[in-house]
Formats: sequence, C-alpha cells, structure tokens
Amino acid sequence: MKPYVKLGESKMSDGTVFSLHSRDGSFYLKYNGLDLMSTRLTYSEEMLAQKGCAHILADKVMRPEHPKVLIGGLGLGFTLKRTLELVGSPATVEVAELMPPLIEWNRTFLVEHNGPLLDDPRTVVTQGDLYDIISSKAKRSYDALLLDIDNTPDDLITAGNARMYTQSFLNKLRDVLTADGRIAYWLSEPAPKFKRELVKAGFHVEQHAVGDHEKSKRARHCIYVCTKR
Repeated sequence: MKPYVKLGESKMSDGTVFSLHSRDGSFYLKYNGLDLMSTRLTYSEEMLAQKGCAHILADKVMRPEHPKVLIGGLGLGFTLKRTLELVGSPATVEVAELMPPLIEWNRTFLVEHNGPLLDDPRTVVTQGDLYDIISSKAKRSYDALLLDIDNTPDDLITAGNARMYTQSFLNKLRDVLTADGRIAYWLSEPAPKFKRELVKAGFHVEQHAVGDHEKSKRARHCIYVCTKR
C-alpha cells in the first residue's frame, strides 16, 4: 500500500493539528494524526444534506422562494456539493468554516473531486467560529442548518466547541430558524444525552442511522433532524 503524502497542515490555537493527505487518488483529512474524513467514504456527509433539506424539496408549493441554508463545517465539501444539487436556484448556501487552510484546500487540491464549489454563485463562505457567526444572525435567517463540527458533544474536535451544546446556544439556533426550518446534526454515533438537551430546548428530534456508504451493512453514524415543537 502506498504511503500517505502530506499536502498541508494547520495548527489551531488550542494545539489541535489538522492535515490533508493524499494516497492512491484519495484525500484524507486528519486531526492530531487520526483520520477524520476522506473522499472515499462520503455517503453520511451527503445524507446530512439530504435529511436536512428534505422539507425544502418535499412540497414545491411550500418551497421557500429563496432557500437559505447554513452549513457548519466545510470538511471536504461533500455536504456542500449535495446541498447545491438539492436546493436548486435561486438559493444561498452559506458555509461557516473556522480553519482558513481548509477553505484553501477545497479551492485547490479538492477541486478534482468536487469541482469549484466555492465559486458557485449560490455559495457564501464565511471564515470564522460557528458560535460567533450564529450569534450575530437575526431571527428566522435560515431554512436549514446542517452541522458537522464534532464527532459527538462528548468527543469534541476542538475544546472551544463545548459552548455550542449549551442550552443558551441551542435556543439561539432555534431563533435563527424559519418557522418550518430544521437543524440536521451529523454525529459519529448516537448521543442520547444530547438528544435530551435538544428536546429540552424545544425541538422534536428524529434519529436516522447512516453508514459509510449506501450499502453499508452497519450503520454506525447518526443524523439528528430537529424541528421546532
């Protein structure tokens, strides 16, 4: 098996190291040397868009005139790619990404997989912390929030993300949704404690099991779809 080739690296303020690697025609995003995601297994990231935007697609009569979606975490771009395919035009798909090099890697190395997603006129890339970005938004700003920022609230990618699972922030997320809007969370595995916190914040939560690919025999990942009660 060919070795990994490091293409780039970025160190966060808390010491977390993200790096992009290639091997055998695929790309791998690692943090602190551990595999985080790759271009080989993208199904669950695509399903985050599918589940989170389903209400926009279900009824053409009730479809927002100009859907507005926020993706928390750019990753390797597969949730963004699927969202753009689903929502059509006109639409605005904003991506909040903390790490500038990851934005640049999507513009360069990853173009061969996903094309120039960041140059799509519907795409708005906002570099910064999702907490700050959401906190600055007005009520009823988004029809969908697609959040893929940690493995689970108990397995954070960066320590600062803990504040995004507090009741005060969950209430803010609820406020920035339109009346029929929804939040979809990608989780590496079910998080029952977090699910209870979402219910406490006034959400109805549907749990969807998803695998690494469409025909996975084991659905180890989880997507929580949250609607206002």
